[in-house]
Amino acid sequence: MLDDSLKAQLKAYLEKLQYPIELSATLDDSDAARELRGLLDDIAGLSDKISLTPDSDAVARVPSFAINRQGGDMSLRFAAIPLGHEFTSLVLALLQAGGHPPRVPDDIIEQIRSLDGDYNFEVFMSLSCHNCPDVVQALNLMAVLNPRVKVVTIDGALFQKEVDDRQVMAVPMVFLNGELFGAGRMTIEEILGKVDTGAAKRDAEKMSARAAFDVLIVGGGPAGAAAAIYAARKGIRTGIVAERFGGQLMDTLGIENFISVKETEGPKLAAALEEHVKSYDVDVMALQRVDKLIPAAESGDGLITLHLTNGGQLKSRAVILATGARWREMDVPGEREYRNKGVAYCPHCDGPLFKGKRVAVIGGGNSGVEAAIDLAGIVGHVTLLEFDKQMRADAVLQRKLLSLPNVKVILQAQTTEVTGGADGRVNALKYTDRASGASHAVELEGIFVQIGLVPNTEWLKGSIELTKYGEIQVDARCETSTPGVFAAGDVTTVPYKQIVIAMGEGSKAAISAFDHLIRTSAPA
Repeated sequence: MLDDSLKAQLKAYLEKLQYPIELSATLDDSDAARELRGLLDDIAGLSDKISLTPDSDAVARVPSFAINRQGGDMSLRFAAIPLGHEFTSLVLALLQAGGHPPRVPDDIIEQIRSLDGDYNFEVFMSLSCHNCPDVVQALNLMAVLNPRVKVVTIDGALFQKEVDDRQVMAVPMVFLNGELFGAGRMTIEEILGKVDTGAAKRDAEKMSARAAFDVLIVGGGPAGAAAAIYAARKGIRTGIVAERFGGQLMDTLGIENFISVKETEGPKLAAALEEHVKSYDVDVMALQRVDKLIPAAESGDGLITLHLTNGGQLKSRAVILATGARWREMDVPGEREYRNKGVAYCPHCDGPLFKGKRVAVIGGGNSGVEAAIDLAGIVGHVTLLEFDKQMRADAVLQRKLLSLPNVKVILQAQTTEVTGGADGRVNALKYTDRASGASHAVELEGIFVQIGLVPNTEWLKGSIELTKYGEIQVDARCETSTPGVFAAGDVTTVPYKQIVIAMGEGSKAAISAFDHLIRTSAPA
């Protein structure tokens, strides 16, 4: 099942096991069960601390297997063959169940162990989803540390009927005690914040107690990470506050134009950025959302104040805004109503859930055409709709797309509505032919929106000069209209939204902010 190289690597990891663990498998005569049995046999053969036995309990999903410490009371199960992106989740679950200490802060471990209540989590994922492992690994760790937390990870492609019955049309999708808990990437801190009701108040108090910063960066994407590194290297008190580290990188799979790195993946680059930032003396405040900026001239103490949604606040002599952008919505009736019920924004994550079905891709740029090409290998049929008279994607991508037999391209198509059926899921997309004015409908089960980005600046209206498109107006030094406030990356007016450009702008913003501090602190 596993090749020799992977076996050698896994064997080395399994030498870190401190306690014997048991793999309890429920199998049948299916091809998937045979594949799973091969994987489990390989694992059990790599360590004398691992045993493989038949499941003694009645199990709802077959094939599946549980991981438990010998004599323990964990409830951690995979209804999946955890390869692909989830192989790391499997390895971590084995190590943590076997006593290897997790790489999370002590206060997080204590918070998990202190959870009072019974938590039965079900997380649906796909093996091609690069956001799913974060959720799976977080929940698995909770199951290892607290016996009242039960987790089962379900491969949607393996249990297609259950996916259809429970209307799972986006991954990762998490259910808690039978009710929808959340969809999309979540960190362990986010999950704990939702189940531990007192966490937000404690967090706000910690934020407000922090001393003022010299430079405070808002946003953890490429621009924010670069700004933090350049500021910290100046020896000044630096902080970075962000909802999640990595920004759009966490939703980007293949990256082939980052100079000096021939090919990488978004989450991998994001992890490298975070590691680099944390190698300096930077106060990293993740899972924090800023909802208001008060300029120094209005704050009363000469410092720029940032208000957080949890009620806390942070102060700084200079601020760099690097909040990036998010997927642009179609803004048509039915889009929000059917989000995660057929309307999706990540073809890599959610594509496998639409195997053999009819889908549409909205947008004829590089992202849209690449999405259509990828989906064509999974779904039954792809209809690509482009608003303009021609697609804007690179010529090589267009040629590949047009060579595929199960793809149809419709130009000058203005999407007007998303409709659904009695089952609450998408069943059609309506559009207007901009050339003739005629209205049409495409019957389908899924819609993937790939029409560009919109800057994350709603919270800045009234405090910073924005363009009519919502971008932050900056000059050549990354200065905004507010003294002491700088901006960088996709959130600004700087053209060409690229990773390498965002990093350069973030570095420039940090240097400009340092120069500002020197000039404003110099004696008259």
